[in-house]
Amino acid sequence: MPPLEAPDDRLQQAMKLVLLATLPGLLALFWFYGWGLLINLILSASTALVVEAGITRLRRQPLRPTLSDGSALVSATLLAAALPPYCPWWLTVVAIASGLLFGKHLYGGVGKNPFNPAMLGFALAIVMFSQPMTQWPVHGMSLLDAVQQVFNPRQAPDAWVQATALDTLRINKSLTIDELFAANPAFGQFGGHGVEWVNLAFLVGGLFLLQRRVFGWHAPVGMLASLFLVSLLCWNGSGSDSHGSPVFHLLSGATMLGAFFIITEPVSGAKSALARLLFGVGVGLLTYLIRTWGGYPDGVAFAVLLMNLCVPALERFAVSRQARTTP
Repeated sequence: MPPLEAPDDRLQQAMKLVLLATLPGLLALFWFYGWGLLINLILSASTALVVEAGITRLRRQPLRPTLSDGSALVSATLLAAALPPYCPWWLTVVAIASGLLFGKHLYGGVGKNPFNPAMLGFALAIVMFSQPMTQWPVHGMSLLDAVQQVFNPRQAPDAWVQATALDTLRINKSLTIDELFAANPAFGQFGGHGVEWVNLAFLVGGLFLLQRRVFGWHAPVGMLASLFLVSLLCWNGSGSDSHGSPVFHLLSGATMLGAFFIITEPVSGAKSALARLLFGVGVGLLTYLIRTWGGYPDGVAFAVLLMNLCVPALERFAVSRQARTTP
């Protein structure tokens, strides 16, 4: 009989698999946006390790278990993938530091956080620094130019930055969907330009994690199904008042990143199968509502944080339902 793995060993193995599964999405991001993603990753990861080490020292705990469990690197990687490439260096540092401090260590560290640290850092960044958080590049730049743009931010040329497809659709009042896809460079074949392929790449990574049983199917299926259904019910074709097709919503923004890498986080998410399914459904519905009628173009981060608050109620509902159905 093989020896049982300690909880820390299981956590470390799960974090390694999650990091491995992000590679297709990260490579797609690098293909479309270039060196900015790599700089984001380095800044985010190094800041996360410094914050983890500093807090661990303040608590007078051993460094090695905290730094080696991989949870901080996973949060740093997911946040770096969500931030705009070539955003100022201080924005990345502030986002990951605040996410770990206020979303994790304020409540006692790994295993005790009620909120997803990466999404909390992202939400704080977009609320406090809305302008740089909306400057998404059309394409990449050379490594030297990328370093200069990140560490010595200058006004980016209008031809190089653009609003995302979700943001463009949200404020559109006159053009039809067909006209937007034909004339606006932010749109690709089915979703956002480039972002549609990034979403498909994160879908591949998410299916890998499902196959390895790192998490169950309930939360991802709940989120994607509810987002698809509500966007289908509210879709009115290609008119100027259209909110986008179901496929557009599935392949735009951080949909697949959220479905397979964010809402499946075991600590801040739900635990029981029914609660996980309802958690995913809630995230999908809120994502659509925020995208369509909210003040921010992509509602995944805010939807996740709002549903984090609902986890205790979802768990109580799941327990009471199981008690009623058990003979």
